[in-house]
Amino acid sequence: MQSTILSRRDLDFLLYEWLDVAALTARPRYADHNRESFDAAIDTAERIATDLFAPHNKKSDQQEPRAVPGDGCLEVQLIPEVKLALDAFCAAGLMASAQDYAYDGMQLPSVLEKTLSAYVTAANVGTASYIFLTVSNANTLLKCGTAEQVRRFVRPMFEGRFFGTMCLSEPQAGSSLSDISTRAEPDPVEGVDGERQYRLTGNKMWISAGEHNLAGNIVHLVLAKIPGPDGRLIAGVRGISLFIVPKFLVGADGEPGARNDVVLAGLNHKMGHRGTSNCLLNFGEGRFKPDGKAGAIGYLVGQPHQGLANMFHMMNEARIAVGLGAAVLGYTGYLHALDYARSRPQGRHPAAKDPAQPQIPIIGHTDVRRMLLAQKSYVEGGLALVLYSARLVDEANSAETPAAREHANRLLDFLTPITKSWPSQWCLEANNLAIQVHGGYGYTREYNVEQFYRDNRLNAIHEGTHGIHGLDLLGRKVALQDGALFQSFGAELAKTVAKARAVDDGGFASDLNGYADALAATWVRVEQVTLALYAAGDMNKTLANASAYLEALGHTTVAWIWLELALLAASKLPAALAGNPADADFYRGKLQACRYFYHWELPKARQQLDVLESIDTTTLDMQDAWF
Repeated sequence: MQSTILSRRDLDFLLYEWLDVAALTARPRYADHNRESFDAAIDTAERIATDLFAPHNKKSDQQEPRAVPGDGCLEVQLIPEVKLALDAFCAAGLMASAQDYAYDGMQLPSVLEKTLSAYVTAANVGTASYIFLTVSNANTLLKCGTAEQVRRFVRPMFEGRFFGTMCLSEPQAGSSLSDISTRAEPDPVEGVDGERQYRLTGNKMWISAGEHNLAGNIVHLVLAKIPGPDGRLIAGVRGISLFIVPKFLVGADGEPGARNDVVLAGLNHKMGHRGTSNCLLNFGEGRFKPDGKAGAIGYLVGQPHQGLANMFHMMNEARIAVGLGAAVLGYTGYLHALDYARSRPQGRHPAAKDPAQPQIPIIGHTDVRRMLLAQKSYVEGGLALVLYSARLVDEANSAETPAAREHANRLLDFLTPITKSWPSQWCLEANNLAIQVHGGYGYTREYNVEQFYRDNRLNAIHEGTHGIHGLDLLGRKVALQDGALFQSFGAELAKTVAKARAVDDGGFASDLNGYADALAATWVRVEQVTLALYAAGDMNKTLANASAYLEALGHTTVAWIWLELALLAASKLPAALAGNPADADFYRGKLQACRYFYHWELPKARQQLDVLESIDTTTLDMQDAWF
């Protein structure tokens, strides 16, 4: 029976036929691996996802975390299946799958690590969230922390003994991090091995995985401000520093000890991701005083006032993870809808309405196929975009030349806001269509698709809204390094256009020439519109419709992805037709999804670009009182 979590055939196509991850084994870091070891890791993740994550997805949604009285403070109570699944994931070594052997890791490429994460996230995003937050936290400390911090906090996270969080937002600040007010006062008392301690006071809101008993400790990475000589906090992001604030203090032996002054003030109850505890945390309220003094004990990460720059390591990794979560939630919803459409009999063809004839499966109805094809184009394109971005991480880390690593970094920086935001919008639309395919049943809790929609709806908010990423893309990434990032992506797109224009077989790839022309023309419009927006002479006007720019460029990017996939499918189809009907159907499906995207989706980008070029100020001119 075909899995309704993810399509293994599609993952093999993306990893081995398109991204050629097997070629990475020629590089020293991955030399111990081969296709068999990669497949073994994927098999393990798929088995754990199927056997331990998916079975409690609905239960953890319906029996969400509860705040209960504990030892001196509120604690979070979870259903036991969450810990069983996470323990199995960690016991298999998957928490450290991409890490160095020195950390008992597997040294798998990032693109393989994301594939493993894709399975457990699609199966149960609420439980999987504890994993990706911990891995992102640990990776940030590897980049910015001291050797002692790595020893005491990072190693236990990769072993699954400690879990991690990211603590940015505050009730009064939201996404405006310049307005955070959590204080970090220098402590004259030295910590472990002479490490400088700070005392933190304040509170943090929307902290996923902020309190639980799934591991022996929780490592909070906290943004706070160190007061100036006058005792006042420095205004703006310039004053922000980054701190490790553990739930339990960790001694020189690496073991958790006394309870730190970090306590749960309450739980937020979201429409989705209900299996993940989402917390309001109080730091330094005086509930616990492990050394008799007030304030949560924290340790500075990196240099003072460089907190936001350091936290961006975690934020950017999390943005790729959010895009992955959005893509695979859309994907599993599509597979559930496809399975339902093939098995649900209802109605007859318009030209064959004889009620004496048996009903047909609803996949026989054209409008149902339209909805399924739209879902297929969104989720397969979205997953390909995320895995391509993960492959860029591998290029940036291990490519043979500095120039190749720099090129990969530029592409990754440019694509990160798109990789986060496009799946969050359009793979959510796939979930919307999955509900519609199910008809009235789709809105009931007996079927999974309504939960997939609720879970995926959060990804448009997680790690920055569309508006924030639109501002980042148009206001910063496009102009960065005199447009070098923008030009690097344009060069990649031009290579694909040239390949498609060179195809001349008169058969399976005959449409690709036209798609290449359409993509090239759209990119010319992107260039023209970008220049026009920057020539407006007023950044308020330039950025007024930045979200539309993000959408248009996102659709253009996924159109490029689909042309890449279609070129490959067209080249593989003749051999498949000669000997493997199942593969032939698979490649035909890719070509048809590409056709759909170019006929129905890419024109949306051109329409948005036309409006953007006019420097429309409708939204900018709207006044508060007029609402």
